[in-house]
Amino acid sequence: MTIKHIFSDMDGTLLDSLGHVSQENITLIKKAALPLTLVSARAPLEMRRALKALALTQTQIAFNGGLIYCYQGDLLQVQVARPLATETLNYLLDYLNLNFPDVSQSYYDVATWYSAKIDRGIEYESQITLELPTLISKKAYLKPQQPIYKVMLITFSEKTMQKLLEKLSALALNDITIQRSGPYHLEITHQKAKKSAGIAYILQEKQLLKEETAGFGDGHNDLPMFEQVGVAIAMANASPQVKQQARYVTLSNDQAGVGKGIWQYLKV
Repeated sequence: MTIKHIFSDMDGTLLDSLGHVSQENITLIKKAALPLTLVSARAPLEMRRALKALALTQTQIAFNGGLIYCYQGDLLQVQVARPLATETLNYLLDYLNLNFPDVSQSYYDVATWYSAKIDRGIEYESQITLELPTLISKKAYLKPQQPIYKVMLITFSEKTMQKLLEKLSALALNDITIQRSGPYHLEITHQKAKKSAGIAYILQEKQLLKEETAGFGDGHNDLPMFEQVGVAIAMANASPQVKQQARYVTLSNDQAGVGKGIWQYLKV
């Protein structure tokens, strides 16, 4: 069946190791002329450069499905919003502050990235996303006054990461999803914030069949996307477990793997 729509993860997939969409990728993707939706754990502000580079104006998926939106000019139009519940969020922030004060933490609303301090984790994230957080007082940080879509924790210690996973899971908070999006990142979003749910929304919006879609990804949080599309394509830099769930494996994110994969596997 002809592929009519493509979904792509960003970090480790569409973006190269420097956090950019390469010119080769831009040229190949534009030439293919297939609608493309970015499906990312990132916030809209961290997706904007890629959207502009590829001239994408259709519906996009941020926060792993916690926010579905599009831009009309420079105005962000929210289509589906799944922020964290206020009571749960406040409890989590207090718990993390008390039990994991040395873990880098920050969070996002629709338009802004917030942190109470600049630490090694924040500096690392800034290098990846090319964005800077808005600094607020610790008191303000612990009691956000606006809907928050993602809490991001960064640790460079695998032991600490495993402890975080163990302790947060033991809290048994049924209205959140805890996902590891890389070796150093742990992200907390709404329980219904899943890439598969975002894709299901696009399929309904565009009246597409699953078999008419393809998806590119490299991480474990891309596996729900793979299940939701007709053709799953893993990057060469993906883990073996992710590759096993894909129909094809394309080149790496530093070799324009998305653009080349489109032409090798989908435009045939």
